[in-house]
Amino acid sequence: MTSQENFLQHCQQRIQPWLEQFLQQQNQLSEPLAAAMRYAVLNGGKRVRPALVYGACLACGGDMAQADSAAGAVELVHCYSLVHDDLPCMDDDDLRRGVPTCHKAFDEATALLAGDTLQALAFVALSQRGLSDSQKSQQVQKLALASSNMAVGQALDLAGEGQQLSIAQLEQIHRHKTGALITASVLMGAIAAGCTDTASLQALETYATKLGLAFQVHDDVLDVIGDTQKLGKQAGADAQHAKATYPALLGLAQAQQLATQLHDEAIFALKALGCKANALVWLADFLVDRDH
Repeated sequence: MTSQENFLQHCQQRIQPWLEQFLQQQNQLSEPLAAAMRYAVLNGGKRVRPALVYGACLACGGDMAQADSAAGAVELVHCYSLVHDDLPCMDDDDLRRGVPTCHKAFDEATALLAGDTLQALAFVALSQRGLSDSQKSQQVQKLALASSNMAVGQALDLAGEGQQLSIAQLEQIHRHKTGALITASVLMGAIAAGCTDTASLQALETYATKLGLAFQVHDDVLDVIGDTQKLGKQAGADAQHAKATYPALLGLAQAQQLATQLHDEAIFALKALGCKANALVWLADFLVDRDH
């Protein structure tokens, strides 16, 4: 097993019980709603965003324990976004993580409320003890802005269906819809470690921006060449919804080259952080090599 697999698995094993315990501590008065939230959060997932939080914290000389709340919070926001994106009024998907989407397993109203609640609870998570008030405030600001930008990205994505978009327009969509939370994850990890060095923060932000775009380009590629069973969601959905994608605009081979180029630029940005950033390098490698 490679180091990247070891690190990602370690992060998965760390955040899973945290998420289980956190959700169990919340209001259980509506069992269907609580069950829908558990279904959306605990039923699989690569936990890439928590891993990025942990990796950035380590790159800044911190300890993983300092980053637990931020790691949990970004995953709650990510899961909320998936529940809402899958709704019939959005991307109208039936499959997520290899199982029926939340609104299919429950119903649309329960799924909508589950997403609403998960987003709110992310900020409850950030208010937990462990960091200074200043660190919490900075993390809240990063996550709130990312959540807002994700919604903007989804709106742009929906508006672009069936339209002939430019590469610049497509990049703008994905910097918001996908990249915003990836960037927030990395910066929140740095904040958890108490990093205030401007050069280090700028390097991490450049890494995250490049990686967020590489992630989406590779995701577009997988929608073309991937297998539904491995992906855990319906392959070919982008074409079905007439979405602009990197393979559609550039061609498959050039889109794959772009993902590699962006990956390399992300890694280059970490040079100044040295071996402390190894986990972030491993995660970047994983994200452009994955088959799901």
